[in-house]
Amino acid sequence: MGWRTKFVFLLIVYCAGFATAVYCLAPTPKQGTGGAAGLAGLAGTIKSEELARSVSSGIHKCVDLGQEAAAELAKRIRKEIGKAQSEPGK
Repeated sequence: MGWRTKFVFLLIVYCAGFATAVYCLAPTPKQGTGGAAGLAGLAGTIKSEELARSVSSGIHKCVDLGQEAAAELAKRIRKEIGKAQSEPGK
């Protein structure tokens, strides 16, 4: 995979994340104003505190998983470095 492919992939992921953030942070429409049928009422039923707690919990789980993966990767790297240093002739 060349650097151009990686760059385009990262650009797409970045734009998707930005669009998601804008969508999530946009103010909800007022009750009774146009919009899609049924979607305006849905926004009012979601409890923002519950949503915030749920998202926070999910983010903390992701961070914990990332920390565990980073620790495992560090162990593997140390092991491979140890093997490389112990091999004679290289």
